[in-house]
Amino acid sequence: MKPVHMKHTGPISAVATYRSYIATSGYDNRVILWDALTKKPLAQGTHDHLVNHCVFSSDGKLLASASSDYSVRIWQVPSMRLQSILTEHEDDVDMAVFSPDDTLIATCALDKAVRVFDISGQCVKTFLGHTGNIISLLWSEDGRRLISSSVDGSVREWDVDGGVGISCHHLEVRTDTIVIDSLGRIIAGDDFGRIVIISEAGNSYHQAHQAGIKKIVYCKKYQLIASLSYDQELIFWQIDSTGILVKTQRTHIPPLIWARAAALLDGDKLVLGTFGTTYALYDMQKKSWDLSGVEAGDGINAISYHQGSIYTVGDSGVVFKDGQILKNLQSLCNFLVMVGANLYAGGQLGQLFDVKSGEILYKHHSPLNCGVVFYREKQPYIAIGSYTGEMLIFSILADGSTEFIHEIKIYDNAIKGISVNEQYLFSVCASTEIAWHSFDFKLISKITHAHEKIINACCRVGTNRFATVSRDKQLKIWSDGVEESYLSPHLNSIKCLCANDDGSFLLSGSYGGTIAGFDLHTKNWTIFQRPTAHGISSITYHYEQKCFIASSYNGEIYPVSLM
Repeated sequence: MKPVHMKHTGPISAVATYRSYIATSGYDNRVILWDALTKKPLAQGTHDHLVNHCVFSSDGKLLASASSDYSVRIWQVPSMRLQSILTEHEDDVDMAVFSPDDTLIATCALDKAVRVFDISGQCVKTFLGHTGNIISLLWSEDGRRLISSSVDGSVREWDVDGGVGISCHHLEVRTDTIVIDSLGRIIAGDDFGRIVIISEAGNSYHQAHQAGIKKIVYCKKYQLIASLSYDQELIFWQIDSTGILVKTQRTHIPPLIWARAAALLDGDKLVLGTFGTTYALYDMQKKSWDLSGVEAGDGINAISYHQGSIYTVGDSGVVFKDGQILKNLQSLCNFLVMVGANLYAGGQLGQLFDVKSGEILYKHHSPLNCGVVFYREKQPYIAIGSYTGEMLIFSILADGSTEFIHEIKIYDNAIKGISVNEQYLFSVCASTEIAWHSFDFKLISKITHAHEKIINACCRVGTNRFATVSRDKQLKIWSDGVEESYLSPHLNSIKCLCANDDGSFLLSGSYGGTIAGFDLHTKNWTIFQRPTAHGISSITYHYEQKCFIASSYNGEIYPVSLM
């Protein structure tokens, strides 16, 4: 394969560095090895599903990648020849890390387990104790301990030789990223935007960001920490001789940068993941960004049929109408909402856009995930769901302008979907919760454990029911508190859901690229196909042609007939 063809077509979820090598992993199922001096790709490997993390061994001879295909794959460097596969996990693997002596690999996953493997792929230890998905993992410098963080709000330490947990630090909030400094302190970044220093003296909290911290990078040589947040800020901290963090530099993160992926290169440069084709660089000495070669990805995140036209938007922020560019918002967008002739979009930067003018109507402190239109006394409103659990309500005025009128704090985690019928606003959360609100924004009902795993989407079904889908591969129908549950044929987490015009049929799409249709009359799955190896991101219903249209993270759309 010619190097020129090696590039990412989906968001870059992780980066790793070793001397003259840079590795990137992405939501396009790829792991790519790059020459750090020329920024040219050298070789690549692939998974069967999106890749969440990659890391070099300490000698640079191996590269490990962790994937949502439930595996960790070990690659030889620089050939990227597959050496071994680690397959004991029962859910998405979020991270893999080599032990300091490179004889073991520790992994963490959404099955709430930490596992330790030898290099051949044999599982030698399993640690259980977290009650939520495990997001981050690292070894102590002597290789005797493992430290893990979770959405359950705890950071746990494990004795590797003894095979037991030795301590649990309760931070009470999701913690995505951890490092250990030269003083042996655990430094964590939490969803409140705080840097937490965990030591024998107790926990100390430093309010660093206005939104959740997604990545902390530590440089032992220069006693430096970099923190990246969904508030789109990158901050550098010096650890002084007494262990105190001193802010030394702050810069705004460009829209194409994904704040969850960063690694140090040569001690004075930061390599960062992007929503584009390759990685970006930040030079700490020059205080400058290098986004050369980074082209916005083609992935579609949302598709909608409205007034005879099909609209799409995705990683690039370009809104298309019937395949033609309508507006470039220059920011990754997750949803589209149509109200008459007005069109709204929002996403990664927490900004709500008027698509036709490109105007930023509102700025939230965290990313925006989803939106829906509803009517109260014939007046149109839109409800927007945020990454941090707020539902934002806007009224649409007669001239098409918007007015922010209310914020409802519903959950402590991301709102993944909002739907509406004549009576209720219905929302679902990554925490497995669901809720019904009246149109005057009062809570009617809430279920705290509606699914076994993350709920990804919901939709209205007929006049008085709602449907939900989840990582647990279940479809559930909710009617006046009564629950119906149906196991889907999907092999991977269900990402999206849509009903037809009369609510008699549901079509769901998975992160594994499969589409499954459910007939609500016969209570059977009648359609199952896989149009793409990439994930299905969104589904809309074409009312004139009486068919569904699904979009994918590869930038393609697929019509699905009920016949």
